[in-house]
Amino acid sequence: MIEGVEFKNIISHVDERGYFRELLRKEDKILVEGLGQISHSLVYSGVVKGWHGHVYQTQWNYVVNGLIYVALFDSRKNSKTYNETMTFLVGDYQDTQIYKFPPGVLHGYKCISGPMNIIYFTSGHYDLLDEIRINHDDQEIGFDWINTFKIK
Repeated sequence: MIEGVEFKNIISHVDERGYFRELLRKEDKILVEGLGQISHSLVYSGVVKGWHGHVYQTQWNYVVNGLIYVALFDSRKNSKTYNETMTFLVGDYQDTQIYKFPPGVLHGYKCISGPMNIIYFTSGHYDLLDEIRINHDDQEIGFDWINTFKIK
């Protein structure tokens, strides 16, 4: 587990009309950094997005529908988990629908079942100086997005 990464399981209140989900409350531990911006993205099956992170901001991701295979990479030199990678599934039929990663932890994902809708909550607003973007096939990270997770 990468230092500073957190998960929040969402409870779905289901009845014959559908379901209701409460995502975040102001007292949630996951929100201690504050809320600066909310963004939404739609991603098609098979698409890989990564690597992305922030210098200063914390980010929470909520998968509304669809399924993604997430990878996180710790690029923080002063972290106990520096250079570690962790992976997990988020979305439909998974216990976890929200995950949080701190500044310096890079994230990427592969859409396994889409289209997938994801909402990003960040502790600040978009700032080019805060953005960390690294190619999905970066050799130093060495993560194989193409062959790592395949549905049989």
